[in-house]
Amino acid sequence: MDLFEKAKTVRLRTITDKFLVAEDDEETVFQSREDYSKNSIWKVERIRGRYVRFKSCHGTYLTASAQLFVPGIIGKKVVHQSIPQTADDVWIDWEPVRDGFQVRLRSRSGSFLRPNGGLPPWRNTVTHDMPHTSKTHEKVLWNIDVVEALPTPHRRSCSDFTKAPAPHVDDHKTAASHPPHKKLTTLEDLW
Repeated sequence: MDLFEKAKTVRLRTITDKFLVAEDDEETVFQSREDYSKNSIWKVERIRGRYVRFKSCHGTYLTASAQLFVPGIIGKKVVHQSIPQTADDVWIDWEPVRDGFQVRLRSRSGSFLRPNGGLPPWRNTVTHDMPHTSKTHEKVLWNIDVVEALPTPHRRSCSDFTKAPAPHVDDHKTAASHPPHKKLTTLEDLW
């Protein structure tokens, strides 16, 4: 989870350097080597402690669907769908499982976000399933490229105070003429 702590938006990159991309049809996801597209940028939403959600540029969420990718094969489709039906829509929740500088993204059902390669219909597709061999266990690793970090609150240092001009001795303004300080009540007020 700490890889996403300070990230506002990210690109998810496979170990073969392809990016997870949300297609303009507002449903399909695929892999692409092109990283300049806004469709490869995902907004990170942290929820319920260890889970995150990924929101596409279309306002849709990366979703682990229950539909098989190819009938008779284990992998299930990964899509990006619209706003969750309920606040507890678990199909859009992903648990980052750190492995060094990379993560495996596990759905609530226990399956992992998996990029596929090979011949069509698998080439550049993304599914979710359980890795059964050491080779597929490595395929579900993702690199996290932070595109935009969350702003950090400015902490005043000693040098900040030395830069401010000292008050003039002949300054006759009273405290009553200064506006009252605004009370900060939410985190948004701090930003």
